[in-house]
Amino acid sequence: MQQEKQRDYLFDNFKAILIILVVLGHFLEPNYRNNPMLFELKWAIFSVHMPAFIFVSGYFSKKKASFEKLIKGIAIPYVVYELAYYVLYHMIGKETTFSLHRPKFSLWYLMGLFVWKLVTPYFSKIPGNMVLAMIAGLLIGLTDYDNFFSIPRIVYFFPFFLAGMRFEKSMLNRLRCKACKVVAAIVMIAGVMYLALDQMHRSMPVQIFYGRYSYEVMGQSALCGMCIRLLCYVISFVLTYAIIIWIPQKQTMLSYMGQRTMAIYIFHGLLYSAVHFKLSMLSAVDTNAEAALLITGCIALTFVLSAKPFTMITDLVASVPIEKLTRITHDSKNRE
Repeated sequence: MQQEKQRDYLFDNFKAILIILVVLGHFLEPNYRNNPMLFELKWAIFSVHMPAFIFVSGYFSKKKASFEKLIKGIAIPYVVYELAYYVLYHMIGKETTFSLHRPKFSLWYLMGLFVWKLVTPYFSKIPGNMVLAMIAGLLIGLTDYDNFFSIPRIVYFFPFFLAGMRFEKSMLNRLRCKACKVVAAIVMIAGVMYLALDQMHRSMPVQIFYGRYSYEVMGQSALCGMCIRLLCYVISFVLTYAIIIWIPQKQTMLSYMGQRTMAIYIFHGLLYSAVHFKLSMLSAVDTNAEAALLITGCIALTFVLSAKPFTMITDLVASVPIEKLTRITHDSKNRE
């Protein structure tokens, strides 16, 4: 009898930590300027959470997905969740329109995932593709597409997806040596000390890590903007590798959450949108005690949203039987 293959929990643990940072990063948006601790936490989160999350998405996208699978698993859920946001916005009285070309809130990630999975198998065959992807990420900052089809974000974050696809488990095993762990620890400690002591970053917008805004919108010249963005690439890549080196490989209390990130990603955005628009409690967070309560609440919320009722909904949305619908439509046309 063949022994069942043991699950590798490293990436489950990594995804769990990242989705907590995603939730926390969004709930900090209305208040991070109110409190020094939250301000630095916001910078720390946005320097790595989406680059690392997209890196992991690339790692699990090594196998080329069929166009039908992309439609079923990403495009249809995107439309469903756009509709859910549209209905929610109307319910809470927020002005909105139903427009698939301008993703609402965090749904840009689904649009990006569709494009990356579709394009990467072909783009990766081009010599020097990583360099080209990073150059494109620098140049897109000269444009002002903003949220139109999430073009700036898709282009900016593409190198991380590409790097994830290239990443092999054997590379990870080599990186997790004692010397590398020491270097990674030093990098992370240095990052914390930099945020605590540096004054220059406090006069800069944390949006430099968003990938959405043009250099002009952020008040930067073309040359300055590209240099800062290149530095952002270096910081995000270094932190992604530094953190993954220290992620435990065994099963932890976070492991199950890492297998349910889509439900957390979708439902926390809906909840945040409702709470932020209808209530002032998030904007009022100010003291260290309130900041600690907010952080604790975000972690607790992440656990709650990983529960089965929420994952059942996202699993259902991602498993619409389009094959049957296509067959029914085809049979109907034949009868006509």
